[in-house]
Amino acid sequence: MAQERAVYTHGHHASVVQDHARRTAQDSASFLLQHIQPNHKILDVGCGPGTITADLAALVPQGSVIGGDAVESVLQQASDFAESRGLSNITFQKIDANALPFEDNTFDIVYCHQVLQHVSDPVQILKEMRRVAKPAGIIASREADYKSFAWYPELPEITRWAELYQQVAKTNGGEPNAGRYCHVWARQAGFEPFQIDATWDCWRYVGQRARHFSISWNGRILQPGFLGTAVREGFATEEEIRRISEAWKKWGEDEDVFIAIPSGQILCRKG
Repeated sequence: MAQERAVYTHGHHASVVQDHARRTAQDSASFLLQHIQPNHKILDVGCGPGTITADLAALVPQGSVIGGDAVESVLQQASDFAESRGLSNITFQKIDANALPFEDNTFDIVYCHQVLQHVSDPVQILKEMRRVAKPAGIIASREADYKSFAWYPELPEITRWAELYQQVAKTNGGEPNAGRYCHVWARQAGFEPFQIDATWDCWRYVGQRARHFSISWNGRILQPGFLGTAVREGFATEEEIRRISEAWKKWGEDEDVFIAIPSGQILCRKG
């Protein structure tokens, strides 16, 4: 059975999970929402804290949603969140997306968000997503493109962070610029060009949301997936990483702060 080999650069520290829990289906899956029917069966691959998953479940009152992730602690948080929303058509389970534990042709929609950039073989993940989708079903993904980020104020430490992130993420086995490759990976996974709708969207964080993002990176850059890799590989010293961490906090305190986070999106039909 195939198993994930890449290291998740962000990790599951509270600074990461709390920021991910601010995501919604509207801001993270708007390209998919118009295709959802009330009786659909949906799989959310790499669901994290489950906020997007819960939003999807609310859209399929006669259907069901399964949220899958590789980390049990975040699945418990997702389950608690769904329960707090009173959703009874949603379940969560531990999975490895390289070998999904579902029969062929099971789901109307198979979706992942910010997952393919962190795996060693994104094409294999898409093949598995395609396998478990029903004929004429939808396989959808949204992936950030770190080289395309834009931000203000342009602190030199944040520029240095962007350089280091490229090195660290690739060393950990991922592809930080996944947004620009999604449509290529879909072709390699077996989709024909006419089955792939590739689009581009962007988060733009300002004010309090940008400050939340800065606090998140103030903490997550110090976690083993980033700091540990950077120091071990000689990309940076721990002292430099800690300076960048403090710069993230300073960046978020500027009244004109903003960051734009572009993502590539694919919506594929299974033939």
